[in-house]
Amino acid sequence: MSKLTHLNTRGEAQMVDVSTKPTTAREAVAEGSIRMQPPTLRLILDGGHKKGDVLAAARIAGIMAAKKTAELIPLCHPIPLSAIEIDLTPNPEQSAFHCRVTARTTAQTGVEMEALTAVQIALLTIYDMCKAVDRGMRITDVQLVAKSGGQSDDWDRSAQAPGK
Repeated sequence: MSKLTHLNTRGEAQMVDVSTKPTTAREAVAEGSIRMQPPTLRLILDGGHKKGDVLAAARIAGIMAAKKTAELIPLCHPIPLSAIEIDLTPNPEQSAFHCRVTARTTAQTGVEMEALTAVQIALLTIYDMCKAVDRGMRITDVQLVAKSGGQSDDWDRSAQAPGK
């Protein structure tokens, strides 16, 4: 197992020095879901929520969150984002919405944290807008799906052993 890069030799927190790393195209895909009562799912799909378009608000919130990731995660580098794509797909069988975010940059460090942050905040926005009608909603399975670019090898969850 590799060492923790955010700790120096004395065990103190540090921001990793990426100044010698080359600038490369990088991409990360993350996903998660929010489960809810069937009437809540229908309310969102029918556009009947009095607060407005829940999914549009969630997409905008996810994009804004990705752009603010370095302000939220203490040792995360601020990076220029090239693209953030947020896909919110209903899953009526599970009474849920699935969120999939693809984040892209050309930088000296990866974009995984931005993708994961965008997923969490998009799903939290759905929760916030709908909590008055369904406080039992559950955000689940937030995870990195894949990453590419940079010095480390590309990584894909589907190629990993279960639970990795």
